[in-house]
Formats: sequence, C-alpha cells, structure tokens
Amino acid sequence: MNLYLDNCCFNRPFDDQSSLTVRLETEAKLSIQERIKSKEFKLAWSYILDFENNANPFIEKRSEIQRWKNLAESFTNETQEILITMKKLTTIGLKPVDALHISCATFLQCDVFITVDKGIIKKANKISQLKIMSPIDFMIEWEANNEN
Repeated sequence: MNLYLDNCCFNRPFDDQSSLTVRLETEAKLSIQERIKSKEFKLAWSYILDFENNANPFIEKRSEIQRWKNLAESFTNETQEILITMKKLTTIGLKPVDALHISCATFLQCDVFITVDKGIIKKANKISQLKIMSPIDFMIEWEANNEN
C-alpha cells in the first residue's frame, strides 16, 4: 500500500499532546511509520513536503521529519500535471498548499492520503482522485481488513 503523509501529519508527534484526539492521532501515525520502516507500507514523498519542512524553524523537528524522505519509495518534483490538478482542487475550497500535497499524492499513485488537517478531511468526499483519511481512521480500517 502506497501512502502519502502530509506535513501536518509528520508534525503531529511534536504537537501539544494534552488533547486525547492529538494523542490518538500521534499513536496511529507512529504505528503507520513503524509499518513503513518494516516495508509493510510504502511511503511517497514530494517537493512540497521538502518545501514545508524546510520552512520549519525548529531544527530538531525539521531534521527528524527529513529523515523520512530517505525511507520514501517514490518522489516527485513539480510537474505541469501536478499544477493543473492543484488548480482544480482549489476550486473545491482547498488551500493551494493542501491541493499541492493531494496533487502530488495523486501523481505518485498513492492509495491513501493521510492527514490530521480537519479542513482537508471535511472536503475528502469531494476528492475522487484518492482516499483521504486521518491516521486513526486509516489504522482502524487497515486493522479491520487485516485481522487473522
């Protein structure tokens, strides 16, 4: 299974963990990462992940997230196709940077786009290019489909 985690998902473990939702999203995201490390899932990476991560003012967070690029099995730079898809996605109310992430995931033929961004998740039913899920929902569905 080919997965794309957006920047807010990669940053979730660094967020304030006092909210139960944030803690659960963090645990689910860490479980996904363990499965990426064990090659159970494939990770896709894009230039927009690099761009957003490089803008992170916290060196420790930035370097920790950047390490995941080395585990990615696919990567894309900007293409005309990605920009065209991004422009279409902004017409449903997505922010351009969010639309770029989804466009990159589509271009990389990802099965699932994983995010903790509530604005993206609310618009998921308007996006037919790929499945968009929170890390919690993804793990619930994956575990239900992969029980012995």
